[in-house]
Amino acid sequence: MQGRLSELKCKEVINICDGARLGCVQDAAFDFVTGHITALIVPGPCRCLGFAPPKTDFVIPWCCVKRIGPDIILVDVSPENICVPRESKGWF
Repeated sequence: MQGRLSELKCKEVINICDGARLGCVQDAAFDFVTGHITALIVPGPCRCLGFAPPKTDFVIPWCCVKRIGPDIILVDVSPENICVPRESKGWF
């Protein structure tokens, strides 16, 4: 399968374990030697009614991606295992 990262960025990620909507793909992690995607990065939930940026990101290993459709990406993950704290950049 070939495609562009920009095609993944407009797709919503759904966890098939509990049906939760994790959000839309924001970025991806790559293996620079092979050029393969190793993980999808989805911003965590916003704080303070959406005014403050999220404190965590969901880093979803590529092996947990089960299906990529025209509008959504289905993953099979445990949310507590994929939460990664975001680096603090200032006031929030």
